[in-house]
Amino acid sequence: MLDYAALKAVAAVVETGSFEKAAARLNVTPSAVSQRVKQLEERLGTVLIARGSPCAATEKGEWLCRHIEHVGMLEAELFTHLPALAETGAAEQTVTLHIAANADSLGTWFLEAIASFARSSNYMLHVAVDDQDHTADWLRQGRVTAAVTGLGKAVQGCRVSSLGALRYHATASPDFFARYFRDGVTLEALARAPAITFNQKDQLQAQWVRQNFGRTTRHPTHWLPSTQAFVDASLAGMGWGMNPINLVRDHLRSGRLLELLPDTPLDIPLFWQINRLTADRLSNLTRQIVEVAKRELVPPA
Repeated sequence: MLDYAALKAVAAVVETGSFEKAAARLNVTPSAVSQRVKQLEERLGTVLIARGSPCAATEKGEWLCRHIEHVGMLEAELFTHLPALAETGAAEQTVTLHIAANADSLGTWFLEAIASFARSSNYMLHVAVDDQDHTADWLRQGRVTAAVTGLGKAVQGCRVSSLGALRYHATASPDFFARYFRDGVTLEALARAPAITFNQKDQLQAQWVRQNFGRTTRHPTHWLPSTQAFVDASLAGMGWGMNPINLVRDHLRSGRLLELLPDTPLDIPLFWQINRLTADRLSNLTRQIVEVAKRELVPPA
């Protein structure tokens, strides 16, 4: 028999980041939360929460948190139809959905979709950000219930919807172009010209170079983990970068940014994967995401 008081204590600590905040959410003492978590860990013979500031779930703890998330959705649905089952005087429990998306989706089209969903539901959203080639790992590890990912093959236990492709253009300011590409955009010139890279997982520049030159080259780079700062840095002549067309369309039309090689976009296919156990209850979320993606992304090749 599962001890749901203990499971909810684990989920609350992970969500709030501390035992004290979890206690305030559950309306119990911090020692009660600590005791519940400790007893559950001893019963399971594994650590569920990595103590720290903030506290975080271990892999086993993540799976328990997703279970509580699913149970919360079931309870919310049940209490809607049978309100008498809810404890008298008990505070209404909110359910937080954990989802993952890549930063460029969040900075272009994804926020519109989840905001539309949030306006029509009682769910809270916890959005994690990672590269589109890595968000599928969050699903495999049980850290999220759904994700925008570059993986078209279904993660075990998930449903997949094709969203389209996020289109990128290699762009730079006219001043930067004149400094580094006066004699044309070549592998030799690219090896000297500073690029702008999101983080160590960002492979877009390498993919674009390989797509247009058949191989890659090493180049100096600035590290800038922000979608909007990528555009601003390109405009400021800091380097060349792969920017979503959604954010640079007007800059390209006005000439404030130039395409390194005309008409050489890089299209990155995106997919929505959602846990099958929650897919039906979150069909509105999937519908909002697919509708906005269809409007804002380019059709997949």
